[in-house]
Amino acid sequence: MIDETVITRVAKLSRLALSPEERGPFAREVAGIIKWIEQLGEVDTAGVVPMASVSDVALPWREDKVTDGNQQEAVLANAPVAGYGCFQVPKVME
Repeated sequence: MIDETVITRVAKLSRLALSPEERGPFAREVAGIIKWIEQLGEVDTAGVVPMASVSDVALPWREDKVTDGNQQEAVLANAPVAGYGCFQVPKVME
């Protein structure tokens, strides 16, 4: 049972500052979430194959070779300040 005592302890462990007025509604909300999760346990998943992704699409493979990308101008077009073929940033150390 999720009550205000449990919520107070969880809030302390989570380093959350809950006022006494927030503990009651928060306890009811967490109890509702746990009840919903318990309902999911009632679903028969005996013939369902576990999935690593919601999409059963295989990604195409490409040859793994090192290139320079040949896109320096396109990349630098998005830079706020660029010069000499590089991003220019303000100095952070003197």
